[in-house]
Amino acid sequence: MTYFLWSLPTLTLLAAILSGRVNTTIAATLGLACAVPVALWTGPSLLFDSHQLYVALLRGLWIGTVIAPYILGGLMFWQVAARAPAKLSPQSSVEQLLGSNSDSTVAKRRFVFFACFLVGPFAESATGFGVGMLGTVMLIRHLGFAPRHLMVFALLSQTVIPWGAMSSGTILAAAYARLPAVQLGLYSVLPVALLMLVWLSLFWQTAHKAGIAVSRNECLREVAWVATCMLFLAATTAALGPETALLAAYGPLIVLRYVLDTKPSRDQAVAAATKVLPYAILIGCLALTRLIPELRSTLDSIGRVTPFADLPSWVPLFHAGSWLIVGSIVTAWVRGQPSVLGAEAKSAWATGKHAVLAVFLFAMMAEVLTASGISGAFAVAIFNELGEKTILLTPPLSGAFGILTNSGNPGNSLFLPSQVALAVQAGLSVPAVAALQQVSGMSLGLFSPVRMSIAATLSNGRGQERQVYAQLLPFALVALMLLMGVAVGVMLYT
Repeated sequence: MTYFLWSLPTLTLLAAILSGRVNTTIAATLGLACAVPVALWTGPSLLFDSHQLYVALLRGLWIGTVIAPYILGGLMFWQVAARAPAKLSPQSSVEQLLGSNSDSTVAKRRFVFFACFLVGPFAESATGFGVGMLGTVMLIRHLGFAPRHLMVFALLSQTVIPWGAMSSGTILAAAYARLPAVQLGLYSVLPVALLMLVWLSLFWQTAHKAGIAVSRNECLREVAWVATCMLFLAATTAALGPETALLAAYGPLIVLRYVLDTKPSRDQAVAAATKVLPYAILIGCLALTRLIPELRSTLDSIGRVTPFADLPSWVPLFHAGSWLIVGSIVTAWVRGQPSVLGAEAKSAWATGKHAVLAVFLFAMMAEVLTASGISGAFAVAIFNELGEKTILLTPPLSGAFGILTNSGNPGNSLFLPSQVALAVQAGLSVPAVAALQQVSGMSLGLFSPVRMSIAATLSNGRGQERQVYAQLLPFALVALMLLMGVAVGVMLYT
């Protein structure tokens, strides 16, 4: 009976989501409202009282405060930077600047790959919220693909999702796991890279059905590009931290690929450079703040606020969210468009408010369940029953939550504290277990009905979701089995 009571917050959250009648914010509110009395009256920790509850809620609020600027700043910067500069015609769209006009099958195939595996993830990293799908569809919609194929191409922009929205999900997971964000990001690279083999296979199948099949050598070229992307991503994650890692890794690769494939004229290159200049400047500045030791030390020490020693600090001059907001303001002023800032700020809040509120609520829920001892007690009970084999439950459980909630954050808030306790008790690598939890929830979220709905809307594919799911199902099962294989590796070799 006790374990059933401890499960009520999770069951309440799950029931609210499955009902389809409430959004994530309300579901998280219900979960937190249930967690508070359960923790106070039935939690195993005898020290957990109203004061400890207050501290746990404050800790959750602090985590949300650190994460929110990544989400809102990324949205605002993307929207401001995506506006046409005054000296460019509004009709100078991204697809016109970057697009391929060639009728060659190979040229089309390369451009679709460019949109799916480079531009899409870059856009998703800068903002999140499915903007990667929008960027991918915007680039390739003029190529005449059937909606069901365009939907799959759109979903493939979500394949590097642990670095989406300035890695806010990974930073949040690191806070739950009490790990450095850089360490969790690095440990996440391997399972993400292995999953890229699954996503490439899906791309090849869809490309064949869409009439852009190519030779085996071209497929090997695509494998080489993906491998290069993963190596660059690992290097930038180690050097810069996960927030700006994908932007810094993929930015130069996008330029290189654009030049190699498109061979633009001077005017085309200048127009494209003008369009992407704000991103290049921002990424360059963020990279410098992390690579120059003296600059990093100075910025990292001014105005630092650390209310909790084991949680991330707020450093206004070093936080990437601050740079995104300032970058939005500077870009608008330089382009002579300061009047758009108010509207874009409101738009960013309208788009991101549920994600921001959910971050606060899930963080508070996680802290309450951890401080009351419920998360640890669950881990001990499951370990006593299954031993280290418990880790094999991680991919299906976190993956299911990722699919249901379209986010890895709910699963992380509910399971990561228990996973950490389990890893410690079993003698497993805590970063490896946390990375498995993080990647399973976020990557399998690619199959979420919410993302499918967005892809269908963008691709004019309403009514074709069932066909697309039928195509995706084998790949979802292979992805799950691959993650369970990673779990076996963690169990045997860490």
